[in-house]
Amino acid sequence: MIRCAAFDFGGVIAEEGFQNGMIAIAKKFGLDPSETVKLAFQLVFEARFVEGACTEEQMWNLFRKRAGIDASDETLREMILSRFIVRPWMLEKVKTLKQQGYIVAMLTDQAEWLKELDSTTPFLYLFDPVINSWDTGKTKKDPTAFTDLAAAAGVKPEEILFVDDNEGNIERAASMGLKTILYVDRESFEREMDRKILKA
Repeated sequence: MIRCAAFDFGGVIAEEGFQNGMIAIAKKFGLDPSETVKLAFQLVFEARFVEGACTEEQMWNLFRKRAGIDASDETLREMILSRFIVRPWMLEKVKTLKQQGYIVAMLTDQAEWLKELDSTTPFLYLFDPVINSWDTGKTKKDPTAFTDLAAAAGVKPEEILFVDDNEGNIERAASMGLKTILYVDRESFEREMDRKILKA
């Protein structure tokens, strides 16, 4: 029986701002988009930026050096943050789950940007617990992040339905006993939610 629905942020609750922003940065500076996205994701985990182990300034310095571009921190961060567009229909889905009595949680690998984005378009108030790698120092690359989620929500891992747009995260969640949905698009997500939880 599912008691908790847990969601990733970027790519699920909101558009994938980091990836989309990096594609925009690549196009602006004449870089290969796919290689730039690959480099960027590699760097934020390599430097442990999403774990709060380096500052945003240090992360951007590293990115500029490796990408070979010259742009201010402010320019780069605006191109990222402006593309984390919260999906209103997804917030409505979350509200419906809460009204039905489900625990609704967030498990995400984000920087401190999460709170900044929330100040523009409030969404965090709908989720409890909110587990962000920036605060915990642990990303979803560590399978125990999912048992930490279960403990914080006060449920068993098998009582959680976890939604993420990253296949690796979905595989690790499933390995720890969670039910999962790989987010691909709205239509398939809503179909899977109806099948797994809303009509259960």
